[in-house]
Amino acid sequence: MILHLGLTLSLIVCTTISHAEELNVDYASFYGHVKKIDKPDTDKLRFAFGFTHIAYNRLCKLEKAEIVTQKQTLPLIVENGTRFTVPSDKVLKMAKAKVSIELDDNANQCDMSVQLETKAEQLKHSYTHAELKALLNQYQAFFSNMGSFMSFMMPSAEGLVLKLQNEQVLNTELSKLLDERGNINLDQDWFEKGLGLSLPSKPIRITALVIK
Repeated sequence: MILHLGLTLSLIVCTTISHAEELNVDYASFYGHVKKIDKPDTDKLRFAFGFTHIAYNRLCKLEKAEIVTQKQTLPLIVENGTRFTVPSDKVLKMAKAKVSIELDDNANQCDMSVQLETKAEQLKHSYTHAELKALLNQYQAFFSNMGSFMSFMMPSAEGLVLKLQNEQVLNTELSKLLDERGNINLDQDWFEKGLGLSLPSKPIRITALVIK
């Protein structure tokens, strides 16, 4: 699930590094998001940050990402060359840290993309019904917290979407759950059956099935 949560890139400086371009962004812009899920009822979730290419249907390629302060540089893990996460650390915000991102794409063709998904440790081959329900509850808690008194304007999490590895061989029951993009959708009707789930391999990510 891609969210448009108004991430403000309050400072962007582009410089050429060989064939790459560098963006320097205020850490505070990222902290404003990650602190929203730094709570016990959303501790299985994370925000993954990347950039969408405005001319092509793909994510921009990232060479590296790191947090830079006057005293230290903290490397960030770039997953699949497209997305990274940042820690929730008020000290970094107070230190006016920057997030330095090196792109193997033209920076002026890349728009920020923010994705809410489960943490990597939640990705595995099989799940009990209780484990899947716990993930759904966390997404529902997030949207409930975000909605507050304006919940009628917010989307709601009505299930889970599991993005699979390419060319997976699925049994008949799993095939019935596929959407047009080849993702497994677990909606409210499925959850009411109280079933678990076994997969041929770990999903790439798990996001919320959102109803607006």
